[in-house]
Amino acid sequence: MTTLNEQDAEEFIAARAIEPGLPGFVGIAVDLMLDPACAPAGRRPLRHGFLDARSPRVMVVSGPPSPGLEVALRRMSDDLAAATRIAEQHRLTVLPQASATMHPDEPGHADGPGHADGPGHADGPATAGIRVGLEAGLDGGGPLGLRRRWNLAHTLAPVLAAAFANSPLAQGRPAGWRSVRQAVRSGLPVLPAFGEPRFAWTTYVMDAPTATGRSLRQWIRGGGRPTEGGLHRHLGSLRPPVAARGHLEIDVADRQPGDGWRVPAAVIATLLDDPRAAEEAWEATALLVAEPRLWERAARDALTDPVLAAAARDCFMAAYAALARLGASRELRDAVAEFTERYVARGRCPADDVLDQVTARP
Repeated sequence: MTTLNEQDAEEFIAARAIEPGLPGFVGIAVDLMLDPACAPAGRRPLRHGFLDARSPRVMVVSGPPSPGLEVALRRMSDDLAAATRIAEQHRLTVLPQASATMHPDEPGHADGPGHADGPGHADGPATAGIRVGLEAGLDGGGPLGLRRRWNLAHTLAPVLAAAFANSPLAQGRPAGWRSVRQAVRSGLPVLPAFGEPRFAWTTYVMDAPTATGRSLRQWIRGGGRPTEGGLHRHLGSLRPPVAARGHLEIDVADRQPGDGWRVPAAVIATLLDDPRAAEEAWEATALLVAEPRLWERAARDALTDPVLAAAARDCFMAAYAALARLGASRELRDAVAEFTERYVARGRCPADDVLDQVTARP
């Protein structure tokens, strides 16, 4: 096996970070939380995508890159139905919540370079979310340019995380966060320290802490030598809110009840891919880079935070208007409108419904 030094590793990561592409293709991945925690191992093909076990507690339904939002939504609906049938065949129940406390015998898997290839990266508590994959954008400027889309994805991320927060419990009790899934990101800045996407992503990957407490960079400087396979595993273990995986991967939404996964997928894709909506979202969120502890506020306070609430209202209105302009189905537009009225317009998020139910118990 060929081993890499620090410069080789940086070049390897940067070369795979961004592939310029005209926005339009959409990919969706939805996590399924299981009870009991015994997800069937291995990858299974579904009608359109694949079903994988991320941990004993969580299965992931990954859809293929699809030509447009509506096609991506239809394909994911088909695959989620198939995945649910597979779970039932294994006598598993798909839970509606986005977080669960791990059983002592259910360790987080180590996806880092691992063993001889490098330090591991632990998952921690099981969580379930919704990820959206979009084209990275075009070389050059404008709302569909690489740098603008990278920056917009980051300024949007805490706003959408607050709007779709839905994991407020730990061991059945309020945890003090509206999203325990996003709480692990509470110390993140809104924008990475380095604005150029490839450089920013490479720096993040090299400096991200692992389960050993050391970063990949520190491990290499201490004498470690990763292989390309180890770097692939390390890249796969990292789950920041915005990732450069050739395309952009946006991981900001907690799992929503029922078919509520459609709303975050639609809002994320529309705000980034529609040029007018992207400009309006940028106007609503660009100044958030100066806000202190914004990720902490998003995870703890969600849309009770007035700054996040104001930005969310503007973004959801922009998304709905874009869906109407693009001729999206009435069903999808109604779902976004209902979510906006029920939560965003009232400074609430789905986690608040959960907390209301818990506090109402005798």
